[in-house]
Amino acid sequence: MSGINDWIDNEVKTNDVVVFMKGTPGFPQCGFSGQVVQILDYMGVDYKGVNVLSSDELRQGIKDYGQWPTIPQVYVKGEFVGGCDILREMFQAGELKGFFDEKGIATQAPMPAAN
Repeated sequence: MSGINDWIDNEVKTNDVVVFMKGTPGFPQCGFSGQVVQILDYMGVDYKGVNVLSSDELRQGIKDYGQWPTIPQVYVKGEFVGGCDILREMFQAGELKGFFDEKGIATQAPMPAAN
């Protein structure tokens, strides 16, 4: 299992934002992965999606690596942020843009519509 752990560790440490998800950013294969993709796309964040459905070893490996039982899992600058619930809560509370700014991650969130 150390091989998959090393591979995951490399992905987490060499990508500013990486999402371990079911499916791909272009074709999420679960609702929770889809919500994470929608949030990151809406904010204009560059990220890498890793399809955990490509291998059972990867799907179990990411759960062990992050010590988090569910997928998707979002990592920013090598740090585990959380899954769909946490990302959605941060987004809805208006905290996600500030978090990305603190980490030096560029966002391109659209401006709110003028009334």
